[in-house]
This record gives sequence, C-alpha cells and structure tokens, in this order.
Amino acid sequence: MPLPYRRPLHSCAVALILALSACATAPPHNPLAQWHGSPNYNERGAQLIVLHHTQMESAERALLTLQTRNSQGRVSAHYLIGADGRIYQLVADTMRAWHAGAGSWGEISDLNSASIGIELDNDGSEPFEQAQIDSLLRLLEDLTRRLGIPRHAIVAHGDLAPTRKTDPSVLFPWQRLAEAGFGLWPRATRTEPPAGFDAWAALRLVGYDLRDPGAALAAFHRRFRGNEAREWQPGDAAILFDLQRQLMQLPDGAPVPPAAPPLR
Repeated sequence: MPLPYRRPLHSCAVALILALSACATAPPHNPLAQWHGSPNYNERGAQLIVLHHTQMESAERALLTLQTRNSQGRVSAHYLIGADGRIYQLVADTMRAWHAGAGSWGEISDLNSASIGIELDNDGSEPFEQAQIDSLLRLLEDLTRRLGIPRHAIVAHGDLAPTRKTDPSVLFPWQRLAEAGFGLWPRATRTEPPAGFDAWAALRLVGYDLRDPGAALAAFHRRFRGNEAREWQPGDAAILFDLQRQLMQLPDGAPVPPAAPPLR
C-alpha cells in the first residue's frame, strides 16, 4: 500500500517563513481605505485629528507627493480623501506621519506625534464636494471611536500654524462637521460674555498660539466666521465665551472662573 505523500519539512518551513514575511510587510490598516503605503513616518500616539487641503490639481498628484516629497522635503499624511469620496490610507494609525510641521495647539507642540493627519483633495479655491465630506464624517466616526480621540479635537492645519498655513480654506464646512458631532463650534443660542471677559485668554484656551495675535485672529475667523480678518469683529467675544464654556463643560447659568492672563 503506498504511503501518503508528505510535503518535505524544509518546504513547509519555507512556506511558513514566506507567510510570516508577508504579514510583516503589511501593517494594520483601516478597512475603510485603500492602502497606499508611504515610507515617511515613525512611531507616535494621537490626541488630535488635523484636517488639510492638498492645494493640488488631483488626488493622484497628491498621492505621489505624499509618497515621495515636495519642494520642502518629505511629507505624508495618514489619509487622503479624494473629491469623489474615495479614502486612501498612506501611514498606519499607530505611526507618526509628517503632515503638521512646526506649530502648537494648546500645550501640544510635537504635533506630528500627537495627531492623525487627513488631507482633502481640494485646490483651496473651490467648495468641498458632498461625497468627500460624507467620507470624512465616516472616517472621523471610525477614528474617534477606535482610537479614543475626543470628538471635539478636530482642528485645521491653519489653527495649529497660523503664521504659515491657511488650510483648509474658508470654504470648509465646519458647521456640518459640528452638526454630526465633530469639532468645536459655537451653539446657536449664545450668552453675552460678562463685563471684563478676556477674549484673548479665551482664544488661548481654545488652543491658539498668540505669539502673532493677528495671525491667530485670522485663523480663528477662518474657522468660525468664514473670513480671514486680523482684527476683532462684532460677535467674536460671544463666540469665544460659548466655546470657553463648552471646553470647561459648564452648565448654562454657571459663572465662568476668572481667566488667566493671555500668553503672548
């Protein structure tokens, strides 16, 4: 009676090694996205999600740049969302992508280590497509739930680096994100701030770096007022008072503690 065929031991070992190697070269990635791996990363943890626009003519051109370099050097992001809503992942969520650069948000200064970067295929002068925002909302829901990032901790690149960056543009629909539960946004019913309210201190509490006050105001207005004015505008104090109350999680009617002097 013929003996059953047995695969040679060495070929089984080779097959196992190859299988393990294949697993090692494919890091965990988000099933919502197509994997387009970029080598431009290192280890980090995430507390924020930073939104950008690519300011390029196409998602394909942006993918190439994010996988190679731009004129300033190597760059990357964790995700790119095309105008058609397609989600691409370039760097694993557990790794440190190179998207934010120099800047700060509150007490966070190593922004690449503390954030997930999402690029939106947009040239900076056109409205953001409905399909793109729908996909962004799906991705934000996934990231905040899975990584434990606070739902309000969604910020603009221009918020973090107001002297260098203006993305995403004034056309980005922050209110729509807020209606879906993401990002900080002033409530429709707002209370006028009390006498002596320090708007600069409130702006600092929200997270803005005040070393260039005009740039900080332009970034605040870009996000919350739809313009880039570098001077205070009517209504700004009421918005900041409401944002401050939300961040401090104060119930309606509760007094706001005296603010610390603004950092300049």
